[in-house]
Amino acid sequence: MESLVLEKQIEKSDGRPALGLVLIPAAALGQIISGILVSRCKMDCKSIIKFMIGTCSVALLLNTAFLFAKCGNEPFAGVSETYNGTGVPNNLTAPCNANCSCLRSMYYPVCGRDEVQYFSPCFAGCASHLFNNIKKTYHNCSCVGKPKRETGLEDFLYQAAPGKCPTQCKFLSLFLTFFFFAVVFTFMAVTPTTVAILRCVPDKQRSFALGVQSVFLRILGTIPGPILFGVAIDSSCTLWDINECKVKGACLVYDNKRMAYLLMGISTACKIITIIFIVMAACLYKPPPASVALSQKDSAMVSAVHT
Repeated sequence: MESLVLEKQIEKSDGRPALGLVLIPAAALGQIISGILVSRCKMDCKSIIKFMIGTCSVALLLNTAFLFAKCGNEPFAGVSETYNGTGVPNNLTAPCNANCSCLRSMYYPVCGRDEVQYFSPCFAGCASHLFNNIKKTYHNCSCVGKPKRETGLEDFLYQAAPGKCPTQCKFLSLFLTFFFFAVVFTFMAVTPTTVAILRCVPDKQRSFALGVQSVFLRILGTIPGPILFGVAIDSSCTLWDINECKVKGACLVYDNKRMAYLLMGISTACKIITIIFIVMAACLYKPPPASVALSQKDSAMVSAVHT
């Protein structure tokens, strides 16, 4: 179930190509490594269960490290802070743009020289624009404050430029590193789980056991997973896209810290539940009698000879 959790964490987030390039190889590597270890070490069912407890515990520890690799939101006027000391947060309209008749449905972000992002040039109070070397800049912006860093360069001759402000986050490489190893150890429990089921269940009930596993996987993971993560992601939205008909569309700005806590909380809870059930399996598992184990071994040898 925790493998589905990690897959859903990359949805509706920035940096999808990087996360996708990490997720797929890490998941494949985890399953291959676990299959090789189970085969080479000739683990019995009890050892496989203990191996699953170890991999899930390591994945849980790596999962908590994500909270230290999170990044905050960039300043956004009318969303996370005021307009240069005027207006109030969570309100795009302020005294500096009250007479501009700005449209809430026209989302065209600009970055001011004060390193604050604005919903659109209109909401930034910009009255004119210029084209300089095929670069569009906005001027006479009543809502844009003074630059935070006085450098004396010509970059601050304009008051706003198209696009979002560049992020100051430096934790992407650290996050991807922890994410890679977390995915590896998470998926290292997938292959041993199937092997443990096939070894613990009698021959005539193995197909039924795999079917029950698939049903529980769908009921507890595939079906509620997207719903649960969708609710967590939507609750982290701080600015929604609203069209001319006042219909709410996609989310434009997320609260990164809130999303990090929610997603990591869900992932951690799923991992803890998984570890609890695996520990219960280790405590309740009873090896079959020697005669039964010998007969199973003989039947396996006979089937191998016939194949």
